[in-house]
Amino acid sequence: MEHYSGSQKNKRKGGKNFRFLKSLGQNFLQDEEVILKILDGSDIGRDDLVIEVGPGDGALTVEAAGRAGKLIAIELDKRLIPVLNAALINRDNAEILNADILKTDIGALIRENPVPGKVRVIGNLPYYITTPIIMKFLEEGESVDTITVMMQKEVADRLTAAPGTKECGAITLETGYFAEITRICDVPKEAFMPMPKVESAVLRLDVRREPPVETEDRKFLFDVIKSGFTLRRKTLRNSLMTLGGFTREQIGQALEEAGIDPARRGETLDLEEYAVLAKALRRMKDQ
Repeated sequence: MEHYSGSQKNKRKGGKNFRFLKSLGQNFLQDEEVILKILDGSDIGRDDLVIEVGPGDGALTVEAAGRAGKLIAIELDKRLIPVLNAALINRDNAEILNADILKTDIGALIRENPVPGKVRVIGNLPYYITTPIIMKFLEEGESVDTITVMMQKEVADRLTAAPGTKECGAITLETGYFAEITRICDVPKEAFMPMPKVESAVLRLDVRREPPVETEDRKFLFDVIKSGFTLRRKTLRNSLMTLGGFTREQIGQALEEAGIDPARRGETLDLEEYAVLAKALRRMKDQ
């Protein structure tokens, strides 16, 4: 992991000849109106630490640094570091990390940069690893307060889906366990360079300090949720057989204890129902 100060002088500039890499999902946000919506939606304040994922050419980075107490931009593509240095040359509160966000210790990064305000994550996320990045911040960034990020519209639709809809999936309930989710805006393809093939959206996740449901084992709860969505066209009783370690009779008994019709499909259950079901299944397991 390499560190760069925003006050460093630019050694070379990126420009029209910059070659965008599809392998890194590089589509740089250029629309000023959308940039302002992300910034306003994230509520960045003068005492806040802002962690930006995938700053690209710095269009969002520069504006965020102007509002934040401290900004740390994490960029994987080393070719963009000089471009970011140039963009942030007058921002002494900005730091660039040439690193892979999925290999970065988020907790350590926050502890090494204490602030009196909030910890806010922003970014235009690479679409091919959007979900892993979000879950990393939710699971490891215990001090993160908000996550306001751009993603593929299809993913945003899944994260904000209501139970029983075709968009609802295991990830919908898992992110809902960690955060309250608000849709900031939808973004057209024309807002990017180069223009992607898909529409985009910006979501804000307000990280919960307390889970919305009680659970003795979060991992087991998530395993039950994933199992419930495994066979979407099958009944919940059949889907839960993929969980492993339970007989059909035990699953039926757990569903009865939880007050859930075994003929329902997994996507119709909300997070609270899954928590009750997981508790009943765990009792079966411990017997």
